[in-house]
Amino acid sequence: MVMTLTAYEKIKESLINEPKTWLITGVAGFIGSNLLETLLLLNQKVVGLDNFATGFQHNLDEVQGLVSKDQWQSFTFIEGDIRNLNDCQTACTGVDYVLHQAALGSVPRSIADPINTNDTNISGFLNMLVAARDAKVLSFTYAASSSTYGDHPALPKVEENIGNPLSPYAVTKYVNELYADVFARTYGFKTIGLRYFNIFGKRQTPDGAYAAVIPKWTAGMIQGDSVFINGDGETSRDFNFIENAVQANLLAATADEEAKNEIYNVAVGGRTTLNVLFTALKQNLAINGVSYTHEPVFRDFREGDVRHSQADISKIQNALGYAPNFDVMAGIQKAMPWYVELLS
Repeated sequence: MVMTLTAYEKIKESLINEPKTWLITGVAGFIGSNLLETLLLLNQKVVGLDNFATGFQHNLDEVQGLVSKDQWQSFTFIEGDIRNLNDCQTACTGVDYVLHQAALGSVPRSIADPINTNDTNISGFLNMLVAARDAKVLSFTYAASSSTYGDHPALPKVEENIGNPLSPYAVTKYVNELYADVFARTYGFKTIGLRYFNIFGKRQTPDGAYAAVIPKWTAGMIQGDSVFINGDGETSRDFNFIENAVQANLLAATADEEAKNEIYNVAVGGRTTLNVLFTALKQNLAINGVSYTHEPVFRDFREGDVRHSQADISKIQNALGYAPNFDVMAGIQKAMPWYVELLS
């Protein structure tokens, strides 16, 4: 029987045969370091830019331990800031593909500090657009966000239908999309925006006030602490494992011209409540030898949060051949040993 390669498998095979030079902004962060790992294992040349505002040296160190010496030597790190145009220009020099992941994430952070969120996510994004345009890169793929859907009530979320933003963070990510569209119309510089839905997986930090729910709860359970649920636990999200997001980035970066100047949802297309998530994390920890016996503690809903989120992923499936390999339960199962080893 002849096996048909998926679009992602074809892209990986092509890249191994014809290596390219990639720039990852935010390379020391959660998503950036996972992209770095995948690209180096595919024998690509990678430039990374990070100022360590939310990224960590230990993420880069972990990747170094997972690739060969020759593969690691194909990586060039620039400690710099996307708010500095010169740093962006230096990083874009000689690059084929840009994967722009650098940003100040988190809705609560943006509510507490809208000025820095705006400075990084909008001014920094514009710097990267200008630098990439001037360097004549082959493609520019950027991290958009499901927060752009705002208060639009329909489920699942379809790319063309958005509501009013509910946080400064959501405003910044929507402005990114507007700038990208204007650059296509004004300069002919086409990009692809990937609206991420609640990505999780290894190297997503459990620390800090703005930690995402899966690593934060997992760390709390491992350490025997109380786990807090905002609201009644029936809030739902389209949790998406990191390897699906990596796939989307590689497909987008290498997409045909007709697929550019578009926004695509990056998700699984499912919906998991916080109550179900709590039980799943607890069960997977038990499988990995960690017993958690406490019940969750319910508290007020969090300001700026939407009640439900679920993506329609038909557009990215049809245009790019995206095919998520992990649903939320499979992703948790694969991620949990990493967290247990890190935190136990």
